Amino acid sequence: MDGTATPWFDEELAGCRLADKRLDRRLRQLVERMGGSIGASIPLACQDWANTKAAYRFFSNDRVGEADILAGHFQSTRGRFVAASGPILVLQDTTEFTYQRESTDAIGMTYRINSGKDKAGRFRMHTVCGLLMHSSLAVTLDGLPLGLSAIKFWTRSKFKGTAALKKKINPTRVPIEQKESFRWLENIRQSVALLGDPGRCVHIGDRESDIYELFCMAHDLGSHFLVRTCVDRLAGDGDHTIAVEMKDAPVEGFHEIEVRDDKGNRDIATVEIRYRRIRVSIVSATNTPPFNGAIWA
Repeated sequence: MDGTATPWFDEELAGCRLADKRLDRRLRQLVERMGGSIGASIPLACQDWANTKAAYRFFSNDRVGEADILAGHFQSTRGRFVAASGPILVLQDTTEFTYQRESTDAIGMTYRINSGKDKAGRFRMHTVCGLLMHSSLAVTLDGLPLGLSAIKFWTRSKFKGTAALKKKINPTRVPIEQKESFRWLENIRQSVALLGDPGRCVHIGDRESDIYELFCMAHDLGSHFLVRTCVDRLAGDGDHTIAVEMKDAPVEGFHEIEVRDDKGNRDIATVEIRYRRIRVSIVSATNTPPFNGAIWA
């Protein structure tokens, strides 16, 4: 970088307005230091104890939140979106940040995992401490990232598996707003509000995003979506399922993936790629209610 060049983070922070100018300066310093030490710890990125303490004070400041820090970046994302042409892919997914802590009260938990058997042969369950982040990344059709368009952070004070919850609660009777999966809908709404041109956006998610309310929201907002199906709902006129219709879809391509077995031996798996626009019903093939709603996906 020569003397006349503008650091990349100046543009990303231009729209940030924290509680006072000292916090603005500290944020810029932190982004510069941590941007030059990707993956490093805060003490290593800050280099000395004075700057490390200042960083911890900044992150623990009640007047600073993730929305304040990311406000400038979101504006920059919108600017790059406007400057780009054609459809834009908005990729959604969840990332876990795990930390080693003796108590989950300090941070929260993400999930529980089987960590093996004890001497008596009983399985030991280990609580993983940390945070979860659900983000939407805007990308051009050529694969050029434009930046984040929505984000949500959260943690859990307790965690029960889906199977355990189904013994007490029928998940279909719980409003979507009370489920963690509501984050998928929130991110679509925030992305559309930020980017301002829903017709150019194609929201993409994995099997967890196969939520009928998500289809409805994208449709109501005038946006598009592409999901990997999880629920075998009724399709078309309601006389067959999504799985049946996808079997008739032509193979549009192949993708090779390297896989390994339990012994570490390598092999190549060839995956067929099929896709199709489908009219789906709100009910699954295993439910008895009549076909009572449809949307184009």
